Amino acid sequence: MTTTHLDSLVDAHLGAYCEPDAARRQAAIARLWHPEGRLVDPPMAAAGHAGIDAQAAQLLQHFPGHRFARTTGVEAHHEFLRYGWALRDAAGADVLRGTDFVRLDVDGRLLNVVGFFEPAAA
Repeated sequence: MTTTHLDSLVDAHLGAYCEPDAARRQAAIARLWHPEGRLVDPPMAAAGHAGIDAQAAQLLQHFPGHRFARTTGVEAHHEFLRYGWALRDAAGADVLRGTDFVRLDVDGRLLNVVGFFEPAAA
C-alpha cells in the first residue's frame, strides 16, 4: 500500500469516528473495518461494526461538535500502522491527544485499533 493510501485510510477512519450522521458513519465503518474489527481505547472497547458504531455514538454524546485530526504521518511496516491524533473542539483547540496502533487485515481494512492517550499537560 502506498503512503497516500494509508494516509487516506487513517483520515477516513478518524473522520468516520466523529461523523454525526449515523447512516454515513455506519457506511464508513462497514467500508473501512473488518467485520470482526476491534477498537480499544483506555476508557472503553468495542468489537464488530455495530460495536464500533455504538462506541462512536457514545463519544459524540460526550464531545458534540468535536473532530479527530491526524497530527503525524502514518508510519507503516508489514500490516501495522502508527500515527498521532488530536480530538479538537469546534474552535480547533486540542482537548485530547494520543497515538493509535493499528493492525490491518489482508485486504487492507482496519482489524485492530488500539489507542493510547497522552498525559494531560500540568
